[in-house]
Amino acid sequence: MKTIVVTGATRGLGLAIAKRCAEEGYKVVGIGRELSSELQSLSAEHPQQIFFEAYDFEYTAGIHAFATRLAKEYGRPWGLVNNAALGHDGVLATLHERDIAELIKVNIEAPILLTKYLIRPMLINRGGRIVNISSIIASTGFNGLSVYAATKAALSGFTRSLAREVGKAGITVNTVAPGYMETDMTSGLQGEKLQSIRRRSPLGQLARPDDVANAVSFLLGEQALSVTGSTMTIDAGSTA
Repeated sequence: MKTIVVTGATRGLGLAIAKRCAEEGYKVVGIGRELSSELQSLSAEHPQQIFFEAYDFEYTAGIHAFATRLAKEYGRPWGLVNNAALGHDGVLATLHERDIAELIKVNIEAPILLTKYLIRPMLINRGGRIVNISSIIASTGFNGLSVYAATKAALSGFTRSLAREVGKAGITVNTVAPGYMETDMTSGLQGEKLQSIRRRSPLGQLARPDDVANAVSFLLGEQALSVTGSTMTIDAGSTA
């Protein structure tokens, strides 16, 4: 059974990805700051496939040891889904420096370091999948999310160059860029703002976490053998 590591797996999109991976027959190591009731229930449904590991990615100094332990305890991973992210919003002129530093640390530095240490066993295995979760905001922009957008754009650039580094070892690296979804991170979007986003979609709806999870599942699978260095946009057509 192949092992997939999913960060930010306790709710929202990460939970949907963990569920989809379990349904596909993977062993899933879901990472989050603390175990949620949703992930606990999912683990009870798939006790041999879903496991929880607590980690706070603000603590980047411990990522090396954490990643090493994961590989030893659960086996060399086939896939890594870098989904965990913070979404502080606020116009740049008034955004606190502490919040800017936190966004950069958790959204850029942490996934790069986790990838650095989990890609090593993939190189030994001569195969693997890295999927970085970005956002359409990385390319479209959104008022009050300039730093968040910068971190997500950084992940897209990371994807393209890393794909060139590890392709000969049979490892693919791709980005999935979701549009607006009804998750905890977008819970502040209500009323007219939410309706405006829906109207932008040719389908008249928001993308669902399950839609994004299906795209991630495709990229983790053997059928995506020749897909690397790419960005897959799942936004119900709102950027068409």
